[in-house]
Amino acid sequence: MTFSRLNPITGEVASTAPAMQASDMAAVAAAAAAAQPAWGAMGPNGRRAVLQKAADALASKKDAFVAAMMGEIGATAGWAMFNLGLAVSMVREAASLTTQIAGEVIPSDKPGCLAMALKEPVGVILGIAPWNAPIILGVRAIAVPLACGNAVILKASEQCPRTHGLIIEAFAEAGFPEGLVQCVTNAPADAADVVGALIDAPEVKRINFTGSTAVGRIIATRAAQHLKPCLLELGGKAPLVICADADLDEAVKAAAFGAFMNQGQICMSTERIIVVEAVADAFAEKFAAKVKTLTAGDPREGNTPLGGVVDAKTVAHCQSLIADALEHGAKLLAGGETSLNVVMPAHLVDHVTPEMKLFRDESFGPVVGIIRARDEAHAIELANDTEYGLSAAVFTKDIAKGLTLAKQIKSGICHVNGPTVHDEAQMPFGGVGASGYGRFGGRQGIDSFTETRWITVETQDGHFPI
Repeated sequence: MTFSRLNPITGEVASTAPAMQASDMAAVAAAAAAAQPAWGAMGPNGRRAVLQKAADALASKKDAFVAAMMGEIGATAGWAMFNLGLAVSMVREAASLTTQIAGEVIPSDKPGCLAMALKEPVGVILGIAPWNAPIILGVRAIAVPLACGNAVILKASEQCPRTHGLIIEAFAEAGFPEGLVQCVTNAPADAADVVGALIDAPEVKRINFTGSTAVGRIIATRAAQHLKPCLLELGGKAPLVICADADLDEAVKAAAFGAFMNQGQICMSTERIIVVEAVADAFAEKFAAKVKTLTAGDPREGNTPLGGVVDAKTVAHCQSLIADALEHGAKLLAGGETSLNVVMPAHLVDHVTPEMKLFRDESFGPVVGIIRARDEAHAIELANDTEYGLSAAVFTKDIAKGLTLAKQIKSGICHVNGPTVHDEAQMPFGGVGASGYGRFGGRQGIDSFTETRWITVETQDGHFPI
């Protein structure tokens, strides 16, 4: 039994994948659990060598990844290649971590007691990846868990099963033990049952999920029933704060990249540009001119910076946010008609206020609002007026002030004089509030995907009160 993913632009079949059922998950989990002990017992350099081969195998599939992402989610070739480049970097970073999964010796008050904290594999980890940055986020769900000695089940997105399947094909070519890295694909109607069965499987010990806040809450609740820890990277409503002394040209460049890269379909996308009133008119004029150059077109032709969004629902959602804002007094500075069902132009809305849906609801599309603040204190107040807290940015020529303001913003990530969209394999990545909890990336990822055990060795005869 199979299901098909349709190309959002043409409506043609982009890919076909197995439509696995909840009843299949017990065997998947059992196979992963059977493969894990030998992998976990392998030395760090042995694991590193296989991961390096996986990175090479990923890189070799460039053309296949570009075709898959373009067909399944309407991505541009540039976005696909950026995905692949960062994903390869993530695997190489994971490989480098195998010798850094270190414990510590802890001083004990008990004479002759050698006390140690050791990092050990968890066992089987379930990684659930989304469609928007499918290679990056698919690889992130599995690379560091594997480096730590775990088995991994990748639950692929129903919107890009071929893209996620290619990741597992590359890892298989690298020589991982059979059953250690598996990909689960399912029809959209079966997603809840399949994920539920995987979370319930006793072999699965931890879950990492990247996706919407609404689904993240469901997954966390289901996992909590089994006392299974989760790492959740969820939605965002990233603010970009522009101070009166900011370099407006640099702010324009960062805002354009942050708001419209991948058509605004990134968890870190700039969703709210909060500008101090003194420079708001000047910034709005410069930014509107920039946005009007960001044309959208058929990604297969490869001659526009923006391609298609993932589906018509995204277009409708973004249009509803824009309509609500305009109805309540906002002004449209840039925009246009959607073509080919999902090729939506970049939209810029000025004079957005907290009463408008565009201020609060994640758009996850090519639309961004400008919010005018009285001063810097008001700008920080507006930046924190959200349930989300993933990424943020502050623009100012005064670096000390920039750091001060960055510390006042409630988010897991904040950049001074840089865009809200910024990811590197070795950085601690994650949010607070409705944006989730836990951290991917670098050594922070080791803590997420290992168990810490306290082990002692007695080197002297014991003396006890009874």
